[in-house]
Amino acid sequence: MTSGHVQVTIDCADPAALATFWAAVLGYRPPDIDGIHAALRALGHREEDLGNWYRIEDPAGPGPRLAFQRVPEAKSVKNRVHLDVTALGDGPDARAVEVARLVALGATEVKVVTDEAGTFVILQDPEGNEFCVG
Repeated sequence: MTSGHVQVTIDCADPAALATFWAAVLGYRPPDIDGIHAALRALGHREEDLGNWYRIEDPAGPGPRLAFQRVPEAKSVKNRVHLDVTALGDGPDARAVEVARLVALGATEVKVVTDEAGTFVILQDPEGNEFCVG
């Protein structure tokens, strides 16, 4: 027997903001926050519980589903799991163009690394979670 699809779940303080950020990074549809809240209300969820989680999916299907869930504690150490994003586009500046786009969305550039795997840029999302752009 094998496992089904994989979902990567990210603990965070602001699930709506982080889901919206990552949707823009990956070209996914942003979460339908109002629609999700309406559906949860219809199921009897309390107002204070709305906004505790959101999920985004690749509209074309093959990309991973990402879920964002509110946790009370702040991030305190380096991620044990991180996402790698490949810069699309032609030419030697494709990575720099993608990094600039992600910084404009709210990411923070940490450093450029060159090793046996090549050159990549380490960034942090708006909540400090590290990810790489190659």
